[in-house]
Amino acid sequence: MDIKRRNFLKTTSGLTAGLAASIGLNRQVQGADQSTQSEASEATILTATPDSTRNGDMLYRTLGRTKEKVSLIGLGGFHIGKQKDEQESIKIIRSAIDRGITFMDNSWDYNNGNSEIRMGKALQNGYRQKVFLMTKIDGRTKESAAEQINQSLQRLQTDHVDLMQFHEVIRLEDPDRIFAKGGALEAMLAAQKAGKVRYIGFTGHKDPLVHLRMLDTAAKHNFHFDTVQMPLNVMDAHFRSFGQKVLPRLIDNQIGVLGMKSMGDHFILNSNVVKPIECLHYAMNLPTSTVITGIDSMEILDQAFEAARTFKPMSQAQVSALLDRTAKAAANGQYELFKTSNHFDSTAKNPQWLG
Repeated sequence: MDIKRRNFLKTTSGLTAGLAASIGLNRQVQGADQSTQSEASEATILTATPDSTRNGDMLYRTLGRTKEKVSLIGLGGFHIGKQKDEQESIKIIRSAIDRGITFMDNSWDYNNGNSEIRMGKALQNGYRQKVFLMTKIDGRTKESAAEQINQSLQRLQTDHVDLMQFHEVIRLEDPDRIFAKGGALEAMLAAQKAGKVRYIGFTGHKDPLVHLRMLDTAAKHNFHFDTVQMPLNVMDAHFRSFGQKVLPRLIDNQIGVLGMKSMGDHFILNSNVVKPIECLHYAMNLPTSTVITGIDSMEILDQAFEAARTFKPMSQAQVSALLDRTAKAAANGQYELFKTSNHFDSTAKNPQWLG
C-alpha cells in the first residue's frame, strides 16, 4: 500500500463519527480495485449518501453547516443562457422551480452576463422567494470583486444572493490573491456585512491540489467557507480525483458540497460507457448537497427530474461495477477536459476579469 492510499484511508477512517452525526448517513467506503493504469487502481472512494427529504419528484438535502435545505438537483447557470429565445430560458427556469428545483446556479461571466440577466427576469413575480440563489465572481482584487458583486445583483434584480462563490480557483496563486491585503475576500466580506451576500464559497475544476491549497489558505486566515463546488463524476474517481482528495475534508469540516460536471458537459457521455442518469445517480450517491447540472431544454429538465425520481442509494457492488466500467476510459483524463485542457478556463481566456 503506497503512502497516498495509506494517508487517504487514515483520513476517511476518522470521518465515521462525524459523518454519522452530521448527516445521518449510511457510510460506505468503496474500493476501486482496477488492474488498469489509472490513478484509482488502488484508490479508496468515499461515498456517504446523506439523508434526503422527498417532496414529489425532487429530493432535498442540508447544505453543510448552513442548515439550509436545497434541492438535490441544481439548475446550471451557463446552459440557461444559451437559448436563442430569452423567453425559452425563462420558461425553463420557472418550470424547474414550479416542479421543485430550488438551487439556482449562475456566474458573473456566463454568456457575457446574459445568464444572470435572464435568471433575474425569470425570478420576478414571486419566484425569487422560492429559490436558493447562487452566483460567482472572477475578481481577485477588492476593487474588481466589489464591482462584479454589484453588477451580478443588478442583473439578477435582487438586493442579495444566498450564496456567492469565488469562481475558477484553478491556479496555485489564486488563494494568495483572494486572501491578500486588498484582495477579493475583503470585498466579499464587506458585501456580506452589508446584507448583499449570505454565504461564501469557492469553485474550481482543474486540480484537487488547488482546492486543498485554498482550504489551507482559508484556515491560516481563520476563515471558514460555507460551500465548495467541484467536479464529481464517474471518471473523477480514476484521475486527479476531487472525490478522493477534497471530499473527505469538506465532510469533516461540514462544508456544503456542490457537485458539478457530472457529465463533463457532453464529453463524458462521448465515451459511450455511461448514460446520463447513471452519471447523475453517481454524483447524487456521494455526500453532495446539490448536483448542479446543465439544463438547456425541457427534455433535459425532464431527464434531471427522472434522475431525482428514480434515485436510491447505491450499494457497494453497484458503485464498484460503475467504477470498473469507467476505469479504462477515465485513466488519462481524456474525457475530463476541464482538468486536462483550457477548454473550460474562461478566466484564462479573459485574464482581465481577474482584476
